[in-house]
Amino acid sequence: MMPNIEDLYTFINGEFVTHKDAVIPINDSGFTQGDAVFDTARTFSGKVYKLEEHVDRFFMSLNYMQIQSPYTKEELVKFSQQLLDMNVPLLGKNEDYWIFLRITRGTVNKEGENVPNVIIHCTNIPFKQRANFYDSGMPIIFPSVRRTAHDALSPRAKVNQYINFTMADLEAHNIDKNAKAVLLDKNGNITEGSGANIFLVKNNEIFTPKEQFVLAGIGRSDAMGLAKGLGMTLTEKDLDTYDAFTADEIFITSTSFCIVPVGTVNGRQIGEGDVPGKITKRLQDAFIDSIGFDYVNQYLQHLSA
Repeated sequence: MMPNIEDLYTFINGEFVTHKDAVIPINDSGFTQGDAVFDTARTFSGKVYKLEEHVDRFFMSLNYMQIQSPYTKEELVKFSQQLLDMNVPLLGKNEDYWIFLRITRGTVNKEGENVPNVIIHCTNIPFKQRANFYDSGMPIIFPSVRRTAHDALSPRAKVNQYINFTMADLEAHNIDKNAKAVLLDKNGNITEGSGANIFLVKNNEIFTPKEQFVLAGIGRSDAMGLAKGLGMTLTEKDLDTYDAFTADEIFITSTSFCIVPVGTVNGRQIGEGDVPGKITKRLQDAFIDSIGFDYVNQYLQHLSA
């Protein structure tokens, strides 16, 4: 059984406190304006995966947003691990955490300077709600909501302001409560979903949107590296809905999903309907081998839980 979030510990501005005691000022700009940066790692069997890479990307986002971290990369890695050490004993059987690192621009002091707030916290990964994706495939929807233009706000920075994704997911859920929105840009090219990168497979070749127009996820990088290691052809290019509807396979990558097959797009079956498809399955197996943990089975065990 997963622990109640109220029982978990949180790191905030140099202190480890219980969740209910983790508070920020009501005029914090992360709360009032979404003016903050975050990044998210996950654990496998209670052990965090690629935390340093997530912290590196976190600092690139901070640099883009001109937010100064009060702590070094090394300190944030240390605090994150200390927090996990406190929360891992609370994990239930076959459960794991997301671990969020977040820094807001904060509040303005008497000298007119911004004082950032630093929060690190854990959240349970919702395995039960997602288990069916690994059995019959994730349904995705291309909503009418378009991705914020990259020339207005770079998608390569992971910022708190997620209303674009929220509105897209709300529209998708009006059609299918289990679906995930994958947004198109203003030109009709496929971009990404909330915390999710997309890959299409056609004639044994893999295609994914260009890095310039999406958040380059750690899971995305893992999948690309595995594909190249297996001798697969992988191309970054502009893709549209025609490419998706005529694909042989589609899969999604993310920190928590890892590599998950897509079953339908806008209600339409992809390819022959095999879930996962042969390319997706090879990549899933390669990722499982690389981390030494069967995350697919972890999800599937929650089907009957």
